[in-house]
This record gives sequence, structure tokens and C-alpha cells, in this order.
Amino acid sequence: MWIAAAILSAIFAGITAILSKCGIRNTNSDVATAVRTSVVLVLAWLIVFCRKEQKFVREIPKKELGFLILSGIATGASWLCYYYAIQQGQVSVVVPIDRLSILITVLFSVFVLKEKLSAKSWVGLSLLTAGTVCMAVFT
Repeated sequence: MWIAAAILSAIFAGITAILSKCGIRNTNSDVATAVRTSVVLVLAWLIVFCRKEQKFVREIPKKELGFLILSGIATGASWLCYYYAIQQGQVSVVVPIDRLSILITVLFSVFVLKEKLSAKSWVGLSLLTAGTVCMAVFT
């Protein structure tokens, strides 16, 4: 099931880039990010309340809450930078550069979370990174 969710995430992320570019042609990128974030916030809480999961908010351990807050700050910073970048540049160039987050995420997962990668995974990550750089440079 998680693979289907990951594929849907990629599809929605791709659609998001195009819709965002269309939505910020004549709009300040910071304001656009705030509007988008507000929609995400309302939708996320709507899902929580529809599933009657709001009671779990009180059960979040303080340390995990701290990490969730830091994650939210990182997400906000990412979105602000992303919206500015797609407003100023071509989506077809910005998105591959943005997807270098895959490399950063995997490296953090290895060095911070101590996850193990096979030799084939390292090769795949290298190819993915090289392909991403080529897309950004040669577009």
C-alpha cells in the first residue's frame, strides 16, 4: 500500500508544480505559498477530524513534537524557496534541481538514521543524481 501512496505522492507533486506556476504568474510567491499552506492546513485538519483522530494530538511525545515542528519549519522554508524559484525560472529546470532532495534525504537517512543501502542502491542514487544534474544543466 505504501508504494501506491508514494506513486500518488509523485503524481500530485508533479501536478502541484504546474498548478503552482500557473497560480503565481502575477502573484507574490510568498503570498502564494501562504495561500497554498493554508489550504494544506485546512485539508489536513479536515482529514484528522473526519477520521476522529484529533484525540491523538495530546499523545504526541514532546521530543517527537519538537521534530514535527522543525520539519514544519523546514517544509515552510522549502516551499517559500520553491515558489520563488518556479516564479523566476522554468519549472522544467527548477523541479529537477528540487528533486535533488532525494540525494539529501538518502544521505541523511544513512548518516543520521543509520539506514543501510546496498551497493545497487548507491549506484541507483548516483545515476539518479547524475540524471537530475544533466536535466537541470542541459535544459
